Amino acid sequence: MSDAATTSTTRNPPAAFGAGTIIGALGGLIGLGGAEFRLPLLIGIFNFAALEAVVLNKAMSLVVVASALPFRAGTISFGAIADNWLIIGNLLTGSLLGAWFGAGWATRLKSATLYQVIASMLVLIAIVLVIGHDATAGQPLLTGAAQLIAGVIAGFVIGIVAALLGVAGGELLIPTLVLLFGADIKLAGSLSLAVSLPTMLVGFTRYSRDQSFSVLGRNKAFVLVMAAGSIIGTYIGGLLLGIVPHGVLLPALAVILLISAVKVWRHA
Repeated sequence: MSDAATTSTTRNPPAAFGAGTIIGALGGLIGLGGAEFRLPLLIGIFNFAALEAVVLNKAMSLVVVASALPFRAGTISFGAIADNWLIIGNLLTGSLLGAWFGAGWATRLKSATLYQVIASMLVLIAIVLVIGHDATAGQPLLTGAAQLIAGVIAGFVIGIVAALLGVAGGELLIPTLVLLFGADIKLAGSLSLAVSLPTMLVGFTRYSRDQSFSVLGRNKAFVLVMAAGSIIGTYIGGLLLGIVPHGVLLPALAVILLISAVKVWRHA
């Protein structure tokens, strides 16, 4: 199939807008960038190569994260986020470094290997999504210096994962915030967005040095339409915050991730 045919059949504006809206709503509702669900679509439905899909995914995730924070402010205020700046700084210390290294590794991996890495991480995220989000706010797992060290290590690992997949990392950040720091699940969603935004910017900057970054310029219309859908989606997700029970939503999302992982692995 030619590039023109591919564009007309699988990268049409309604499909891009619809995908952006649905995934943006999930991101705004839970506190994610939605990239875990977008990445398999970019690869399997919209026919982008693995690294190009990761770069596009990173761009769309930035849009979702940046718009989700203010849309969630009606439930979780900016003041509540600012009150936890020490936690944000603790995780960022590791995640910024991890994002830089992760993006560098992604640009050097063979395409087939990157597909397999993506599929494996999708499975891991599905497991963490179910197990981690079942946790409830309470006493932090660690305190003092041990908590600071654990926060930096957790942030570093999450930064690597975020860069490799082009994700915001909220699926790993939210359980970390709940379990390690004892944060409330809704507050953790907004704190994860606050950590994700600068982490993703670092990874995005690293990707800009690779030739794969040109995929954004070659697909401007696709990017703009999906971004518009994503912003509308995060607004809807922000409105739904506190209405949709996580106990119903999260297992369903985990199943979607597992199916996506199988499809991405086969794509390799």
